[in-house]
Amino acid sequence: MTATVPSSGWHKGRVKSVPSGDTLVIMAAQKSDLTPPPEKTITLSYIIAPKLDSGLRQNRNNSQKASCRLKKSLNEAGFKKSGPKGDESGLKNNMGLARRGGIDEPFAWDSREYLRKLCMGKEVCIRADYIVSSIGREFCSVFLQDKNVASMIIAEGWAKVREQGQQKGETSSFLADYLRFEEQAKQQGLGRWSKVPGASEASIRKLPPSAIGDPSNFDAMGLLAANKGRPMQSIVEQVRDGSTVRVYLLPEFQFVQVFVAGIQAPSMGRRPAADSVFEPEASSDEPNGEVSAKSHVPLTSAQRVAASSASSTEIAPDAFGKEAKHFTETRVLNRDVRIVLEGVDKYNNLIGSVYYPDGDSAKDLALELVQNGLAKFVEWSANMMEEDAKRRLKSAELQAKKERLRIWTNYVPPATNSKAIHDQKFTGKVVEVVSGDCIIVADDAAPYGSPLAERRVNLSSIRCPRMGNPRRDEKPAPYAHEAKEFLRLRLIGRQVNVSMEYSRKFSMADGVVATAGAADSRMMDFGSVFLLSPSNVEGDGVSSAGSQQAGVNVAELLVARGFGTVVKHRDFEERSNHYDALLAAESRAIAGKKGIHSAKDPPVMHITDLVTSSAKKAKDFLPFLQRSRRLPATVEYVLSGHRFKLLISKETCGIAFSFSGVRCPGRDELYSDEAIALMRRKILQRDVEIEVETVDRTGTFLGSLWESKTNMAVVLLEAGLAKLQTSFGADRIADAHLLAKAEQSAKQQKLKIWENYVEGQEITNGSGTENSRQKEVLKVVVTEVLDGGRFYIQQIGEQKIASIQQQLASLNLQETPLIGAFNPRKGDIVLAQFSADNSWNRAMIVNSRRGAVQSLKDEFEVFYIDYGNQEVVPYDQLRPLDPSVSSVPGLAQLCSLAYIKVPSLEGDFGLEAAEFLSEHTLNSSRELRIMIEEKDTSGGKVKGQGTGTVLIVTLVDVEAGTSINAAMLKEGFARLERKKRWDSRERQSALDNLEEFQEEAKSKRLNMWQYGDIESDDEESTKPVKAGGRR
Repeated sequence: MTATVPSSGWHKGRVKSVPSGDTLVIMAAQKSDLTPPPEKTITLSYIIAPKLDSGLRQNRNNSQKASCRLKKSLNEAGFKKSGPKGDESGLKNNMGLARRGGIDEPFAWDSREYLRKLCMGKEVCIRADYIVSSIGREFCSVFLQDKNVASMIIAEGWAKVREQGQQKGETSSFLADYLRFEEQAKQQGLGRWSKVPGASEASIRKLPPSAIGDPSNFDAMGLLAANKGRPMQSIVEQVRDGSTVRVYLLPEFQFVQVFVAGIQAPSMGRRPAADSVFEPEASSDEPNGEVSAKSHVPLTSAQRVAASSASSTEIAPDAFGKEAKHFTETRVLNRDVRIVLEGVDKYNNLIGSVYYPDGDSAKDLALELVQNGLAKFVEWSANMMEEDAKRRLKSAELQAKKERLRIWTNYVPPATNSKAIHDQKFTGKVVEVVSGDCIIVADDAAPYGSPLAERRVNLSSIRCPRMGNPRRDEKPAPYAHEAKEFLRLRLIGRQVNVSMEYSRKFSMADGVVATAGAADSRMMDFGSVFLLSPSNVEGDGVSSAGSQQAGVNVAELLVARGFGTVVKHRDFEERSNHYDALLAAESRAIAGKKGIHSAKDPPVMHITDLVTSSAKKAKDFLPFLQRSRRLPATVEYVLSGHRFKLLISKETCGIAFSFSGVRCPGRDELYSDEAIALMRRKILQRDVEIEVETVDRTGTFLGSLWESKTNMAVVLLEAGLAKLQTSFGADRIADAHLLAKAEQSAKQQKLKIWENYVEGQEITNGSGTENSRQKEVLKVVVTEVLDGGRFYIQQIGEQKIASIQQQLASLNLQETPLIGAFNPRKGDIVLAQFSADNSWNRAMIVNSRRGAVQSLKDEFEVFYIDYGNQEVVPYDQLRPLDPSVSSVPGLAQLCSLAYIKVPSLEGDFGLEAAEFLSEHTLNSSRELRIMIEEKDTSGGKVKGQGTGTVLIVTLVDVEAGTSINAAMLKEGFARLERKKRWDSRERQSALDNLEEFQEEAKSKRLNMWQYGDIESDDEESTKPVKAGGRR
């Protein structure tokens, strides 16, 4: 059977379909997988295969009824929701190739199956031998690789050889081989030449009435009930459009039309009907195209219905309709597939999933079409599918929209307030559980004690019951406490992996999504949190598949226990990378009626809040708290380094609690934030034990607190973040000897508040004078000089600086913000590009234009809060800033030189004084330190350059061993402040020490003293009277 393929007159093509045992549909070979290539139908020369029945026979008596019914079904179902409109012309072509005799000829199906399995989808070489123009049929020789296809069919006994007709004089070069192969097949009893009794009758299919054309012939609901969810072996006979196929269901050979579940491909339109559509078509069932002299068999009702369903008006195919149909044809047409029936619509149409083989695996036709942008997701039929399959289709459509594939080429996504966060992952310990869907994680990479170390993470794509707001008299929603407690028990103090995914703008008022530019809105960051040690969360109904390296998804834990719901995102909204797993967990929780999905009443917990109650009520509770020596409690909030809010479940009350005899720095004082950060890390939301000793006049309970048998007051004292006050009464304080020992250890190591401690000079507890107080000394660098007496400094070694620089370095600042998406307002903290070195820095908007931004060149006046500079920059040099970075207070601190008065820039020698200060600070590499004499808070909040709290300082040049204050006096650029009667001894002493420098400048007539003593008599000579107070 092997032969050499001649070179002349031969063309290559690929087999698209096999209508019968001697007929092929060949399409041109092409590189593109989607563009439909030219195709033609050919018949193998000189052979005759048994003819198949069309499988579409209908009862002629019901033809009119069937016609109306199918036409209505196609018009309503196809054009509305059952599936896209199809091209019915292909059905007529298939009918023309099928036998109209009513039943198969013997071995017709086996013959077709042999040729189908031999050639389907493979590349062949063809040569036209002759054409019968009366029936428009072309007869060809076909080679598969180096084998003659007709020879193989004849050798297997599936066709007989027809010698050359009398009207044709030419003879095929292969005819002799054909006759020899036929004789061998006859002798061996192969195929149609079988000598087995009854084999001929057994090979004839018993076809049930076709389900296409007349629904009364077919019980769709019965077929669905018998085969729901069970794969059914099928062969696709026709592709109506990309999402509609007509198949034989094996082994009964039921011919049905199946709409692919969950999708809809573009319509193939309609062709106009010809006048002769109802007349029999001139065709031939005779071998090699010889027209039969017999009368034509009338059309069946199904053929009439298919023909009459075409409208007289042509409708062109939708965009990519041909491509979608070709995509489906090249994968399933005339191939073995598995059909999984999902449902039946109201028009009795079958809805199912189609799976076709691809190597050793099976592929989902619906998913492949959607992924390639050739079909859209359809909710109503997708609801018949399993949740996992439905989610895959929805996700695939979203991805195709993002990539704007084919039917989505011109897709414009809706406006959204969410923005993706890329490549931002970190590891840390959970410090606080704010609510069921929000936690605070201490980033391991950030310095300890830094405000940037604690990052607020909202769990992506889930929503838990709201905790309410006591200040607004809002009560917690059902299961809000349970969701929060569920997370607290599993996460507090545990190591987690965090993957930030998106940020979204929300309204501050009610939590709904805010519109662009809303003044009362803020950005919230969302991410997925994974618990690294999943051993303690077994039994929570969470599948860890795909996340074993990262850990157990906390959001999935919550949803699986019924403590949260999955957010139904719009198409282009950012969402969790594990959204499908969350939806699956929610389905399990709903099925199990867990938590908020339960019909049971939620648990009720009544707590007496003594924090907001009167001091008298707190005192009334004191005996109950002193009955047991130690009480179990939970730390709800850290109010300061030594003061907390505790929940005592045993007594069903919440109290304010403070350490006995131990005090940390107050708010806004040095090391206050570090003390709070330490306590948050150590005890926030932990289970502790307390011993209550008394209650003070404000209703705060005083006593001792232990976590894991460790006295936490000792931890504070050892870290140098608190002082021991024995005036409380050491005999009443538990572990008083340990507290004293811890404080002494911190003093010896000069930790934190004791860094300037000198033994013997400390203030005795309960006594001491103003003169003995210790002044705060800081190592600084001057960042900006405003005039001769005012300047900005940054503290050297400040942990916040490194943290902020690290955060800014990780930001992508290349893209200019879209006009309208980002509208900076006065007081907002943004990123601005400094004109001197093009670096990006945090800045406050000081002045801006009214209304929305109109141009990239709109100007904004900004104040760089970390350096003290101020300038005007255009809009294209501004960027929005993450709240976790913008919320950190500015690092630049405004200072003023103590005890001296310096001329303003407009006054005489004002510019010279400013230049002198700049030369000795900004333009100097010397080590500088400041000693804080006092603080002036009358400036209020920072609103721009020169505003906010001012530190009145002595600026010291460490290398020279003198102060800049004295140097300014010595050079005649400043004068001393006048002494006043009410000045403290310390101030009077400082003025006396500086007076000699001023006298030296006067004597030398330097600068402002060149014309003699310029001091005025307008100085304030009386002590100011304080506002208010008793008369």
